Amino acid sequence: MKKLSLSAVAGLALGITTIIAFAGPRAARSATELAKINGTVITLEEFEKKYRDNLKFFQFKAPSKKSVLDDLVQRELVLQEARKAGLDKNPEMIERMNTVLFQAYVDQRLSKEVEKINVTDEEAKSYYSKYPEIRTSHIFVAVRPDATAEEDKAAKTRITKILSDDLKAGASFAEVAQKSSEGASAPMGGDVDYKTREALETAYYDAALKLRTPGKISGVVKTPFGYHIIKLTAVRSWNDADKAQVKRQVFEERRVTIYQGLMKQLRQQASVAIKPELLKE
Repeated sequence: MKKLSLSAVAGLALGITTIIAFAGPRAARSATELAKINGTVITLEEFEKKYRDNLKFFQFKAPSKKSVLDDLVQRELVLQEARKAGLDKNPEMIERMNTVLFQAYVDQRLSKEVEKINVTDEEAKSYYSKYPEIRTSHIFVAVRPDATAEEDKAAKTRITKILSDDLKAGASFAEVAQKSSEGASAPMGGDVDYKTREALETAYYDAALKLRTPGKISGVVKTPFGYHIIKLTAVRSWNDADKAQVKRQVFEERRVTIYQGLMKQLRQQASVAIKPELLKE
């Protein structure tokens, strides 16, 4: 039997108890006391309201009130023990809680705007005309993120030599890729199949799209992964495109734009001091 990790057990417990979105027991002498856990009260009124509000999450069979109450009592017991153990002051736990707060705030501020996004067929088609799905092959020389300047230079020299000595001399792109390229696509002659703009590194996609005509080959292109020579092999037409997928891409871009607007507003309202010169690429 596979042993569950501590985080998996915690996630399971949270899944059981938070599905009713219970805000947490609190003392309330003026209401009917339903349960008390080491002095912390769950009132009948609180429980009934939360139970009714959250029945919509159950489609076929709702849990019994007794089982939900048992879950809440168990949740409170675990939370009290977690606080005794100091987990609420643990840096890792604080970071997790901050992530939840971040997501909750963004959802609260932006959910109504995001719900209004409606992508029409015309908008999707216009977007696709600018950013179609493309099929490419590439010859690739990897550069590690922590590579030294000398290692980076050596990789660039190697791929430049492949371009000048092999490809410009008339060698088959697929054969050169099989012989000299690195990465998973090398055995397939460098073919990486059809990919959307979102699935490819921006510099790679932009360089491939600029080729315009299938069959054309780029110069040396740098991405965070290393150096590439790219061959554009096909551009999928709008008629053959997955239009639902294109609409999702447009939706996501609009959602990101709304999010960036909120971040810009918050930064303008705050005092933010950054020293970019300390960053090392």
